[in-house]
Amino acid sequence: MFCHNAGMTLIPRHLTERLTAALCTSRVVNVVGPRQSGKTTLVRDMLQAAEFLDLDDEALLASLGLDPYGQLSILSASAKPGLPIVVDEVQRLPRITLALKRIVDRERRASQFVLTGSSDIFTLPKAFDSLAGRVITLWLWPLSAAEIRRAGPCRLLDLAAEAAVSPADVPVSRRFARQEAIDLLVRGGFAEIRGLEDRDRMARYESYVDSIVERDVAPVAPIRKPDTLRRLIQQLAHRTAEELNVAKLCAALGARQETINAYLDALSRLGIVHRLGAWTASGARKEVRSPKLHFMDTGCATALRGEDSHSFGLRADPAALGHILETFVFCELEKSLPLLKRRWQLYHWRHDAREVDIVAQAPGRLLALFEVKASTTVGSEDFRHMDWFLADGPGKSYRGTAFVIYLGEQTLSFGPARLALPLSVLWSFPASVVRP
Repeated sequence: MFCHNAGMTLIPRHLTERLTAALCTSRVVNVVGPRQSGKTTLVRDMLQAAEFLDLDDEALLASLGLDPYGQLSILSASAKPGLPIVVDEVQRLPRITLALKRIVDRERRASQFVLTGSSDIFTLPKAFDSLAGRVITLWLWPLSAAEIRRAGPCRLLDLAAEAAVSPADVPVSRRFARQEAIDLLVRGGFAEIRGLEDRDRMARYESYVDSIVERDVAPVAPIRKPDTLRRLIQQLAHRTAEELNVAKLCAALGARQETINAYLDALSRLGIVHRLGAWTASGARKEVRSPKLHFMDTGCATALRGEDSHSFGLRADPAALGHILETFVFCELEKSLPLLKRRWQLYHWRHDAREVDIVAQAPGRLLALFEVKASTTVGSEDFRHMDWFLADGPGKSYRGTAFVIYLGEQTLSFGPARLALPLSVLWSFPASVVRP
């Protein structure tokens, strides 16, 4: 099994199976993910490469930049059949895309190049070609809770596709204490950081943000005010799971709307934040159109907010834990999407006082709705917005399942396709589904 090296511990990555399949069918495989999410480690552990080109090597970057087509052609011609050329940190040389196109169109065989980068090189303004039809792009996020706990991928949305999901269909959730769940939230999914003590972990995340500002953003967008970008990242950590209000961000940072929008776009491209779109349906005219903002690692978000495992005790602000918990659940569902049988897309929804935290939609007019509750108790009242949405609201012509994810221990049914599930359901699916 191909693994992520976290210190002395090997952690299997669920994306391995998708990467294996992509190498069999695509000329170029592009692995994208935030800095330190494990892209290089995954590729090094998994692949025997003809060549491994690390563009963090300034001399190599300068040399390859002079004639990317000529140099890659020589390497490709001498490569052992079936072994790809790996280009790490490829976003540092956007014009390499034209050279790649010329080479893979000449050879027309699978698994010629594997690219890794903190942003998708084919969407960068300086890229010369998109390689449409020749490349598969896979996102590798920080470790999921299921990977950390050595479980199988979370397949909760696969269950939602069943005609009438019931508690019997859901795997037995692993027992967990409230403090254990909070510890998962504040440690996050970066393997080299999550095991550190609180003080050291916070310092590492601050350095992590510096690296993003100083190294990763430049290939994506011009940054004229790096201090404004740093302060924006801090603001976004405090506003995770809230609807995005650019005007308020501008006021808080003393920056122009064009600047904030450009920086938000850059952070989205780097996988630091995600702007979760509002779900709409035909005939539903009044849904709020503003996206909801999610910070894509709760460990980084809580560190930037100055929070640790002791910050969410009995006297803590319940809304703060609620937002972090909602972001955690969203991130876990997002990480599961490439591993599912169907193609699901995630949204949020709000109309007046009614709100659904996460709306997942699949082809065939299929919905799964999620309410996230930072409490150890749950009742039928927690389903009221989802019930209205499916019975009388914009989802009434869809087939839907309603889930409440909470901090309790029991899987409970509140009627057909209405389930309350412990948070630990996210890391309770069997590991046997991960193939070596």
